[in-house]
Amino acid sequence: MLSLFFSERRLPHLLLAACLLPILGSCTGTRNLVDPVVQIRTSGGQELGVTTDYGIVFLGRTAQTGDIEITAWFGDGPSIEPSTIEPVGGAIYTAETEILLPAVPMLFDEPAAGDFVVVMGRNAEGPWREIMQLQSDPRVLGLLLDIPEQLDGQEDQIGAGIFRYLRDDPERLQLLGLVSGRLTLHTAQGEKEFLTIVGPRDLWRLVAHRRHYLRRRPIVYREDVL
Repeated sequence: MLSLFFSERRLPHLLLAACLLPILGSCTGTRNLVDPVVQIRTSGGQELGVTTDYGIVFLGRTAQTGDIEITAWFGDGPSIEPSTIEPVGGAIYTAETEILLPAVPMLFDEPAAGDFVVVMGRNAEGPWREIMQLQSDPRVLGLLLDIPEQLDGQEDQIGAGIFRYLRDDPERLQLLGLVSGRLTLHTAQGEKEFLTIVGPRDLWRLVAHRRHYLRRRPIVYREDVL
């Protein structure tokens, strides 16, 4: 089973001017996010998660309780934020950071075998991205993926994000699920390994758990993020 440096140069006057524009209300403690995939370091190791409209979602494979460090990548570099694991239920976990992380929406329509998706993660070499096609097998409840090179034997890539692929707008990301592990099936050609997926039927738990999330978030001003 598939069981994250900080160097910044500030432009305070430009950023202050940007935050004064009414249209940029999101300048309350945020910067431009490079991608929504975050690295999560726990007492048991490292895994990936995704920042969404309802907070960070991850699978808790390396730890289910305790303090963690979340590394998110912005346009000016990474930011390491402390947090605590918060169980959601159904093998889904979340965590809250002091600063507001720009996020991607979640989709709750079940994708179908044959649909194309974008799989995104981050390893020691940096971010990676693969366009792949969902698969199915009558012996398996749920959808599967082939194993890309970036995920082959890489335990710290558990929780890599799976996003809807929009051919006309490939940079628009909508979260469909997370890579949850690997499965070996016997086929006519012999044994073959696939990636398993935690998808919309599980991710909805985060919305139910955090239904008041957007209304209760305080505005945080911090020198390192303004």
